[in-house]
Amino acid sequence: MELDSVPQPALEQMERVAGADLVVGILRPGNNGVQAGAAAMVREAVEGFPHPTRAVLVVDDGGGGAKVEEDQSLPVVRYKLVDGNSPVSPEGVYGACETVFGIGRKIGVRACTVIASDLQTVTSAWIDRLARPALEMEFDLVAPRYARHKWEGLINRSILSPLIRALYGKRIQNPVGPDIGISGRLMKALLEEQAGPRTAGAASPVASVISTAARANFQICEAEVGARQQPPADWMNLSTLIAQILKPAFLDMERCAAVWQRVRGSQAVPAFGAVEPAPEESGPVDAGRLIDSFQLGVKNLQDVWGLVLPPTVLLEIRKLARLPAASFRMADDVWVSIVYDFALAHRIRTINREHLLRSFTPLYLGWIASYALEMAAAGPLEVEARLEGLARAYEAGKPYLLSRWRWPDRFNP
Repeated sequence: MELDSVPQPALEQMERVAGADLVVGILRPGNNGVQAGAAAMVREAVEGFPHPTRAVLVVDDGGGGAKVEEDQSLPVVRYKLVDGNSPVSPEGVYGACETVFGIGRKIGVRACTVIASDLQTVTSAWIDRLARPALEMEFDLVAPRYARHKWEGLINRSILSPLIRALYGKRIQNPVGPDIGISGRLMKALLEEQAGPRTAGAASPVASVISTAARANFQICEAEVGARQQPPADWMNLSTLIAQILKPAFLDMERCAAVWQRVRGSQAVPAFGAVEPAPEESGPVDAGRLIDSFQLGVKNLQDVWGLVLPPTVLLEIRKLARLPAASFRMADDVWVSIVYDFALAHRIRTINREHLLRSFTPLYLGWIASYALEMAAAGPLEVEARLEGLARAYEAGKPYLLSRWRWPDRFNP
C-alpha cells in the first residue's frame, strides 16, 4: 500500500518520527476531544509497558488533509481514515486499516494496534492488551475477545468465527476484529499481498489476516479487552451489512484455497488478560418476526436458492418454514451446508454476487430465530456449549466443502 495521496511535507514529517515502536490507529471521525482522549489512553498504556516504548497515534482528521503534530512524548498523524461521521462500516474498517498499516510501515514500527470500536467503552487496557503481545512476546496477530451477552455479534458467532476455525484450524472468537493488534512482520506481509492491481471488492487486509498468518506460520493469540459498545441493529439495512461482511470473507476463501484445503482439525490459541463480566442483555429477541421474514424468503427466493443449494437442503428449508414457532429449529448441519454452498456459489458466480449475498439474509434470520428460541433461558455456559457445537459442525462439514470446491459440477443442484 502506497500513501500516494499524502502530501510530500507530511511524508517528510512521518520520516522524522522514524524509530517508533508502535503505531495506534483510532478509526473514528476526529475532533479535538477525540484526539485528546485517544492520546491520553495511548500514553497511559505505553507507560505501563515493561520496556521503554515510543508510540505514534494516527487519528482521523475528518478530511482536513494529512498533518503530523510532532509532540515529543506522542507524535500524532492526522489523516482521513473513514468517510463521514456515521458508525464505521466493515468496508470502512478495511480501508482505514490498510491506511494505518501503510503509515506504520512508513515510520518503521515493530507493531500496530487499530481501534475501530466506539471509544465510549475503550480504555488504555485495550491498547495494552492488543499491543503488548506483539511488542513483548513475539506474537504476530492479537485478536480481541469481547465480553458479550448471548445476543451480541451473531454474524460473527454463526458464520465468521466457526468458518475461520474450520478453514484455518484456529479457534478465534473475533477473527476480523474490528479491533486488532499485529506485528511489523505481519503488517509487512499484509501490505505486500495488497500491492499491485486491485480488483473490485478485493479481499481486505483484515479479512486476509488469518489466512496470511496461517500460511506463513505467524504466531496468533487473543486478548481479553472487555465489553464493546455495539451499535443498534439496523434491520432495514441488514442485507447490505451481510454483503459487506461476507464478500471479503468469501473472496479470501477463493484466494487462499490452497492453504485451507490442507488444514485438518483446529486448535485453541493463547489468550491474555482477565475475563470481564458480560454486559446486560438488551432484551428478548422477537423470534416470531424473524420467522416471518424467513418464511417470506422461502416464498419469494425459491428460484434463486434453487441455483445455489442442493435439493436436500432446499427440502429441509421448506420443512422448516412450515413448522410452528415453538418447534422452529434449524439443524447445525443444514446451516453449515447453507454457508458452504453460498461460498461456493460466490466463487463460481452462479448468479450475480451482490444478489447472491443479499438473498442470504432470510436464511440468516432463520438461524437467529432458531438460536433465539433455543437459547432464550440459557446461561453463559450453555450458550458457549451451544456455539462450540456449531463450530464442530463446521469442522465436520469441511469434507463436504472440499468436495464441492474441487468438483463443483459433480454436486450441481
